[in-house]
Amino acid sequence: MKSLLIGLCAAVFLTSAASAERYVRYEQNDKVLWGQLVDGIIHQLTDAPYLGGKRTGDIAMEEAVKLRAPVDPKLSFMTAFNYRDHTLPGYEQDPTLKPGLFMVPASSIIGPEEDLVRPSDATNFHYEAEMVVVIGKRADNVPLEEASDYIFGVTIGNDGTDRDWQAGDIQWLRAKGSKGFNAVGPHLVTGLDYTDLDIEGRHNGVKSQGANSSGMIFDFNYMVHYISKYFVLEPGDVIWSGTMGDTGSMEPGDVYEITVEGVGTLKNKLIQGE
Repeated sequence: MKSLLIGLCAAVFLTSAASAERYVRYEQNDKVLWGQLVDGIIHQLTDAPYLGGKRTGDIAMEEAVKLRAPVDPKLSFMTAFNYRDHTLPGYEQDPTLKPGLFMVPASSIIGPEEDLVRPSDATNFHYEAEMVVVIGKRADNVPLEEASDYIFGVTIGNDGTDRDWQAGDIQWLRAKGSKGFNAVGPHLVTGLDYTDLDIEGRHNGVKSQGANSSGMIFDFNYMVHYISKYFVLEPGDVIWSGTMGDTGSMEPGDVYEITVEGVGTLKNKLIQGE
């Protein structure tokens, strides 16, 4: 019986791995394109995969192109205090009552290996390891039991935050959504169980954050249900998981890496803006 159970678990894992597909958004010949990544080869698509993009027949090697953020949203929703072990002084409300929902401009998003930018008047820039899901079809008043049908795939995000601005401004817009603050990538992956994936953040190579997505207070299915009560989500829009544990300040030259199980590793360096 035990060997049978092990065999069944292995079969489920292999089936899930086989069903996963990997997509990238990349720059080639001054054009930003979508592609499906298979064994290091990018198969160019006519459009974003969640918009039904088909292979054109053109290919490129992943190592020969510049990867961009594998998302192109109109709306970017974030979730505050969505892990019980992440708290901030001055914010003592019960996070289990409702999601800490807020938005940042899509223009704040950068890609893998691009530099996070600390503005000249910012002095307390923090990393935040997160997982990000991409919406696959128009979502308006989605019932909770149908929410998973609206999630196309999973990627990785670093929600850069200036803590002093976050504490001092009336809104979090500048602290969370300034240009060059939010890195996403490197790949967009479908077919993963986004309710049970390990997330790890490393500051200059040293582990500083870690959790499993099963620890989210409000999981992504609930967030699709909740957000779509008040806003219409369109294909390509993104929802961030919220971060876990303690975050830390980055100095120019520091590197932060985030690995999400089954997705890959997002790596970015912080530079000083002018």
